[in-house]
Order: sequence, then structure tokens, then C-alpha cells
Amino acid sequence: MERTSITAVSLLVCLTFVLVKAEDPYLRFEWNVTYGTIAPLGVPLQGILINGQLPGPRINCTSNNNIVVNVFNHLDEPLLLTWNGVQQRKNSWQDGTPGTMCPIMPGTNFTYRFQVKDQIGSFFYFPTTDLHRAAGGFGAINVHSRALIPVPFDNPADDYSVFVGDWYNKGYKSLKKILDGGRTIGRPDGIHINGKSVKVGDKVAEPLYKMEAGKTYRYRFCNVGMRTSVNVRIQGHPMKLVEIEGSHTVQNVYESLDLHVGQCLSVLVTADQEPKDYYMIVSSRFLKQAELSSVSIIRYASGKGPASSDLPAPPPENTQGIAWSMNQFRSFRWNLTASAARPNPQGSYHYGQINITRTFKIVNSRSEVDGKLRYALNGISHTDSETPFKLAEYFGATDKVFKYDLMGDEPSMSSSDKVTVASNIKNATFRNFVEIIFENHEKTIQTYHLDGYSFFAVGVEPGKWTPEKRKNYNLVDAINRHSIQVYPNSWAAVMTTLDNAGLWSLRSEMWERFYLGQQLYFSVLSPARSLRDEYNLPDNHPLCGIVKSMPMPSPYKA
Repeated sequence: MERTSITAVSLLVCLTFVLVKAEDPYLRFEWNVTYGTIAPLGVPLQGILINGQLPGPRINCTSNNNIVVNVFNHLDEPLLLTWNGVQQRKNSWQDGTPGTMCPIMPGTNFTYRFQVKDQIGSFFYFPTTDLHRAAGGFGAINVHSRALIPVPFDNPADDYSVFVGDWYNKGYKSLKKILDGGRTIGRPDGIHINGKSVKVGDKVAEPLYKMEAGKTYRYRFCNVGMRTSVNVRIQGHPMKLVEIEGSHTVQNVYESLDLHVGQCLSVLVTADQEPKDYYMIVSSRFLKQAELSSVSIIRYASGKGPASSDLPAPPPENTQGIAWSMNQFRSFRWNLTASAARPNPQGSYHYGQINITRTFKIVNSRSEVDGKLRYALNGISHTDSETPFKLAEYFGATDKVFKYDLMGDEPSMSSSDKVTVASNIKNATFRNFVEIIFENHEKTIQTYHLDGYSFFAVGVEPGKWTPEKRKNYNLVDAINRHSIQVYPNSWAAVMTTLDNAGLWSLRSEMWERFYLGQQLYFSVLSPARSLRDEYNLPDNHPLCGIVKSMPMPSPYKA
């Protein structure tokens, strides 16, 4: 009997060990979000720092890792962080948007828990509350392939995160007052690279990156700006594109690359030039007035000599520039033979052979409501509620908070003239394969992002979309990504399967437009109400609005 008991205990211990070993690893972080004085363009102002840093701490992880981030809010305002590009499978509770979560109140903390399930690539986090994005608070999320999954390039000598974007010399609270007063924040004051702005010839500039001759480096560029597309290039060094927002790409070589707001991409750069300093150049695109730009120094180890003041020319602007940028977009192709997060090749998913079950045609507009500037999608200018929409759904209180489907699947004839300010929640069917058409009738470029999913960016063309345009779609090797730009007086088409139950933000990445209504939420509910499709409300999730005093609903079951 004693031997049997010992054997049983040993077996139980072994089984427990196997179960523990089988769970994917956890990475834990503790972040203190504070104010701090920053001066990206040389003008001191109040910024948002994480652990005293801008950019904030890097989340360097591997596909399927579990991420735990305990965020302490030391600001004097509510705070939320979103994980731009992380799909949050079955878990919109952690998405960090005002429609899914109650904010972290001043002087309190909240622990985000999520998994980077079946993903690899270059992403970033940033604050979604108020106009905090204009104050910093951003940082890298780099998701690497598991050791057994082949990557279509050799390990680089180093891996650099490069955050670029426009910047305003007014503090974010002043910018918020301008928007709340019904006016646009207008043209930015400059361009930053990792929170710094350097001009050619600056004597005090320190190198931002270092390379050793003969080695190859990975640069992950993300545009974290408010409204401005940029072009990036490196003096004397072509860039081999290898990844866009979680997809391995065909490895074309570029002298310069356009990067639109909210987008990320990775390039490989080989240090094969004379050992000295070189400039990385970031310049604005498609601004009406003079170009804005900044540089940073890349220094060769043991190099001698300053960077040359002779910079590579930017791409063309105006109409020619739009055509140039559009053609570059079309040159980006999915690497069909490379594996991503899973062992099977990316190209084994034949998205072009799936029948479309629903089409959403979305047109953006700019107008005034009661004398104040508003932006809208199909005539609906979104506004948030004190009760997050996801909580209202979970507690069965939607009728007290919002109405579904105020926005049609396509714009009405009068939607460009009449704008309704209301919560914009769109019902969508779980596991439908949908087509989303973005049509831009304005003279400014747009960028859109979809939480919870990636989509195939199958087409971008000038003019207006019609069903006949489908014959021009790339149905073979379009990039699978989470953001898409829409050029002035043009359209863009994307396709995705709505296989991730939850409430998901579809938004303009131009933050003035987001703040003033150019966004919506897709409600994708599983009729099974099963844990196989969606997680329950986390125990630590704060409650606010009308659900705070309501009894807890029955949880989902397996």
C-alpha cells in the first residue's frame, strides 16, 4: 500500500510538472506612468513617461508568450494603454480602448494580462485616453518567432526600434482644449525620431544607433505621430524590407520607404560602407506647406569622420508623390513560402478563394456640428459613453447605453451632408468573411487600424470604388496586416475573417480625427456564449458607469 501511494504521488507530481511545463512562458512588467519634462523639438513641455523613459520600456517577447503588465497611473487623469497590433484573441477585455475598458483612475493601478497568440512582428503600445497620444507614452512590442519556426533571414547583429512621427510644441492639454473648442490643431511643428529632433550639422548630436562593419542590423520603424505620413531613408544604405505588421514580406530592397500614421515595418541594413557617421533621415509627406524633417546619427564602430551633409533626396510630392507612394504600396508582397508564428507557410492560407459574406463601404467626412469641428464615418461621428460598450453588452444593458447599427453598411445619399453625433457600434457576425472598403473623398491622406484582427490589404486605387474594381484585387499575396492608408480621392479594400469574438475598434490613426469621431466598434458576439470563443470578464477588471451597481451576470461556460 505504501509503495502504491508513493507511486500515485509521483505520478501526480509528474503530471503537474508536465502541465506547468506545457503552459507558455510568462513575462512580467511593472510600469509607473508619470509626467515628465520632455523637449522632442527643443521646447520643454509636459510629457508622459513610463518608468521615466520615452520611448517606454520594450516588450521583447516570443510568439505565444503571456504578457503581464502592472500599470500604476501617477497622472492626474484617467489612463488606458492599447497594444496596437496585438490581436487579443478572445480577450477584448485587455484591448485598452474606451469602448472595452474602464480607465485606470489616478493613483490606482491595473494589471493587463494577455497572450501574443500565434503572432510575430513589430507593434507598439500607446495611451488611448483623451489626447495623451500627443504627450508620448509609447513603446515597442517586438514579437519573435519560436525557436523551432524558421525565419526567412539570418539573426541580425542587433535589433533597433525606431519611433518616428510628427510633434506639436503645444502641450497635449492645450491641444485638447483646441479640439474641444471645435477647431483643428493644424500643422505640426516638426518631426522626431525616438523623442528627439536633430538637424544636419548639429555638433552636440550623439549617435542613436551603432553598427559594426560587415554586420547586418534590423531596424523596426513605427510611425507614432498624430497625423503626418513620413518617408524614412538611410544615407548610403539601402533597406531590405522583411516584415510589415506581423507578416514576412518578399524581400525587396528600397532606397526610401513611406510610413503612414500607426504603421510599422522592419528592414535589414548591412554596414558595408566606409566606417564613419551616416544620417538616418525622416521627412514629412503630403503636407501642403514646406517639408518637415529630422535626422539621427548612425555611427560605425571605430569609424572616423562626420556624416556628409549631402542627404539623399526625398521622393516626389503632390500628385506625383501620391502615385509614387501608391506604387510602392503595390510592391509590398506577402512571402508565401515563409513561416510566420506557425510552422506552415503563410501562403497556405488561400484568402482569395473564400466567398465574401458581407461588404462594408465606409466613407470619411469632415463637417461642423453646432459650429464645432467633427469627423464621421458614413455620417456617424462617434462619441464614447461613461459605460464601456463591452461592459454594457456583458451585463445585458445595451439598451441603456447605445443603439446598434446607426451606421449603415454603406453611406446613405445624405450622409456626407448630415452628421449624427452618437456611439457608433456595428453588429457583425462571428466567423463571417468580410470585405471593408474605405473611400476617401477628402484632399488629405487617411490611415485606419482594426483591433482584434489582421486583414489582407488587397487593393488601393484612385477614384471611387465599384464592385467591378474587385477584378483588380491582389488575391494571391497581399500583405496580412492591421492598418491601411487611403490616399486623397482614392479607395482601399481589405478582407478578413471575423473569427475573434469581442468588441473591436476600427479607427482613424490620425488622432485628431479619432478624438472627434472618426471611429466605430465592431461587435462580434459568439452565439454560443462559450469560453471556447471568448473569455469571461477578468476578476480584476474595474467596473464603471451603470454596470457598477448591477449584479454580475452568469459567466460563459466551456
